Amino acid sequence: MYLKINNVSKTFHNEKDQALTVFQDIDLDINEGEFVSLLGPSGCGKSTLLSIIAGLAQPSSGSIFLENAEVKGPGPDKSMVFQEAALFPWLTVSENIRFPLRKSLNKKDQQDVAADYLQMVHLSNFANHYPHELSGGMQQRVSIARALAMDAKLLLMDEPFGALDEQTRTVLQDELEKIWLSAKKTIIFVTHSIRESIKLADRIIIMGARPGTIISDIKVDLPRPRLQKDMADLEEELLIILKGEIQKVMKEELRYGGSR
Repeated sequence: MYLKINNVSKTFHNEKDQALTVFQDIDLDINEGEFVSLLGPSGCGKSTLLSIIAGLAQPSSGSIFLENAEVKGPGPDKSMVFQEAALFPWLTVSENIRFPLRKSLNKKDQQDVAADYLQMVHLSNFANHYPHELSGGMQQRVSIARALAMDAKLLLMDEPFGALDEQTRTVLQDELEKIWLSAKKTIIFVTHSIRESIKLADRIIIMGARPGTIISDIKVDLPRPRLQKDMADLEEELLIILKGEIQKVMKEELRYGGSR
């Protein structure tokens, strides 16, 4: 198994040492080359789980193995794309992509790799621009190109299109699908959008309300590219599954608000 998540739980403690379990007993196997979406209500631990897979955080219990090696921290075998592009403003687009390659490749090879991935995300004409000269969607494409340029087999994406307008989001979804079909990276993609999950993923893992657990593991067998008319039935099915979990979150928020 390419990625194996064994009985992973995460609990935080506040300054009064009160425990808050975000998710518990997560067991999940992911095959190499799969596109997996994590879907669930706010607060169920999707982003936290992604950070643990990336090695940016540690589980409270359980373990994660990537190609039979336990994940203990970040490394070149994993790359991550966040909701915000997080580019260095003082570096050009090309320099941002080349930055993580500076210790592994010579300058000429860095330039070649950056050029290849800028072409892949259709930004070749902006190589010498600075981030502030780009739109939000273009900045996120640079962030994706930088993650791909690292040539990690596992690409982790935490709501990478969540802050974008609907039109830009649709365009980048299409671009990401083309990149994935070409590069065949293993992708784990966190989103709140049912439609986005169906459009992009091979599998949709649904997590329940906090403390989050896996409540459904659904294989998406629709042909690509996926059209809205073909996605409607599955979208309705997932909405029914999530509706009860969202209601749990709303009740908890109302209870918390009423106790203040």
